[in-house]
Amino acid sequence: MRKALLIGLDCAAPALLFHRFRDKLPNFSRLMERGVYGKLTSSDPPITIPAWTVMASSRYPGALGLYGFRHRRENSYKDIWIASSRRIRAKRIWDYVAEAGGKSCIVGVPPSYPPFKVDGWLVGGFITPDTNRDFTYPKELAEEIKKVVPGYEVDVEFRIEDKRGLMKDLFDITEKHFALIKHMMKTREWRFFMFVEISLDRIHHAFWKYFDEAHPLHEPGNEFQNVMENYYMLLDEKVGELLELIDEDTVVLVASDHGGKAMKGAFCINSWLEEQGLLKLKSPVKRVTRLTDVDVDWENTVAWGWGGYYARIFLNVTGREETGVVDPKDYERVRDEMAERIRSIRGPDGEEWDTAVLKPEDIYPECRGDPPDLMVYFDDLYWRSAGTMGHPALYLPENDTGPDDAVHDRMGLYIYYDPREDLGGRVEDMGILDVAPTLLRALELEIPDEMEGKPLQKP
Repeated sequence: MRKALLIGLDCAAPALLFHRFRDKLPNFSRLMERGVYGKLTSSDPPITIPAWTVMASSRYPGALGLYGFRHRRENSYKDIWIASSRRIRAKRIWDYVAEAGGKSCIVGVPPSYPPFKVDGWLVGGFITPDTNRDFTYPKELAEEIKKVVPGYEVDVEFRIEDKRGLMKDLFDITEKHFALIKHMMKTREWRFFMFVEISLDRIHHAFWKYFDEAHPLHEPGNEFQNVMENYYMLLDEKVGELLELIDEDTVVLVASDHGGKAMKGAFCINSWLEEQGLLKLKSPVKRVTRLTDVDVDWENTVAWGWGGYYARIFLNVTGREETGVVDPKDYERVRDEMAERIRSIRGPDGEEWDTAVLKPEDIYPECRGDPPDLMVYFDDLYWRSAGTMGHPALYLPENDTGPDDAVHDRMGLYIYYDPREDLGGRVEDMGILDVAPTLLRALELEIPDEMEGKPLQKP
């Protein structure tokens, strides 16, 4: 078995790493020039959870039963469950490495809380509440981390107004993450090493409007206009330090779970459903309120929605929901009519939107867990879905749950590099399902039949 290092950069954007900042990124450029690189189509939905698990398992979100961070519990109107490591049943790359007798280091790969047993070592990722709880496997690894990297944290709160403090915290936490990664690379006997740096995602969401001249809220000459470029340069420097620690036997794959781009605004999905007569309220909403706190007339409601980077639409079906009103024999007709109405939504100035409305069973071979009835990408995800109600308009210039400048793009990126051979900098796009088969082949392991993707083809 060879060795493989999977460098996960959450939300890394092809337009930035491959183009806008490339001349400031010598280490990424070297990998690109000698390897194969291109856009990496994310999962549907292109959300951190499930995307990293899709990448590591080569299984669709439907097979995993993961459609985002939170999920509706058993057709409830309000009860939800939060994705955690306990929900994952599929084998991932490190499981196959273990079966072949190799050990793995897993650092910050969502979802990894609660920490779970691996043949090797695991450090929890961003859903870990804090490092005062168990966040490692084995448990004693936490004490070693506290000694080697004092003040180690897995994530920071990023939807805040204190941009100066946030900038410092994100750069500091990245330094600590890479200090731990280097320590584990040097002190463990591993065959597979995978880590995810979540701070890049936070930088995008918190600082995109400051550097992007085309962002609707951009202010020329602001003090944070170089934060994005400086952070990509920091990542390049840190990745360069990792490359010095590997030998000719180690294949490297840089990958992002999804891309990022400027957010144009948020669309109030539940207020729109109310305007359409599909969501009924017993009393009007007088201030900005989450749907769970709104007095919904469920006995006369046809549909409701959830906010987020994409909208989830639920129909109120007789016999499925507690007080359902949509007859099961009318389900497909009502769902198709709603999808058509949603596709016809235009922007605040009457502009046409490139909105996708997806049925889970049309995009997944199977749908486990608690899928929504419809999945909506407003204007190719440029517009978030706002689930709150009580706003003065359907279109919001900013996120409804805290400061956020960016949205997710379905196109992430990858770079494949094998120090044994010069692949000539070939540009070839790939899908997120193809990452695990590509790495298993690089590790000279058999690709299992249950994996949905195919390995990257070498020339």
